[in-house]
Amino acid sequence: MAEAPVAQAAAPGPNGEQQVELILKDEGSSTIYTNFARVSATPEEIIIDLGVNSNPFAEGQQEVKVSTKAILGLYTAKRLLAALQMTIARHEEVFGLLELDVRKRVQNPDAGSQAVAPAS
Repeated sequence: MAEAPVAQAAAPGPNGEQQVELILKDEGSSTIYTNFARVSATPEEIIIDLGVNSNPFAEGQQEVKVSTKAILGLYTAKRLLAALQMTIARHEEVFGLLELDVRKRVQNPDAGSQAVAPAS
C-alpha cells in the first residue's frame, strides 16, 4: 500500500505551534474484517479484542474467535475515540442514523421489505 500523510505540515496549529506531518508506512501490515469488539481496561491501558461473530442473530452462548488484540495507551485510546466519533457523526449526517440493535435492522420475510417494528 502507498504511504499516506495524515496531517498537514508547516501549518500553524490553533495556539501557533507547528503541526506534525506523519507518513504512514503500512508495508507488512495486515487487514482484517471484524464485526465484534470487546473492550476491557487496566489502570494504564485499553485492550480491544476484535473478531468475527458468524451468527449475530443466535441466542444463548456463542463462541467468537478473537483474531486481533489491540492494546492502547489511554491517551491513544482517547484520540481514537474522538476520531471514531467524528467519523460516525459524518457518516450519519450523510446516510442516516446507524441502528445498533440488529433485530431492528433485520428485514421481516413475512412483511416483504418492511422492517421489523421495534417493541414498545
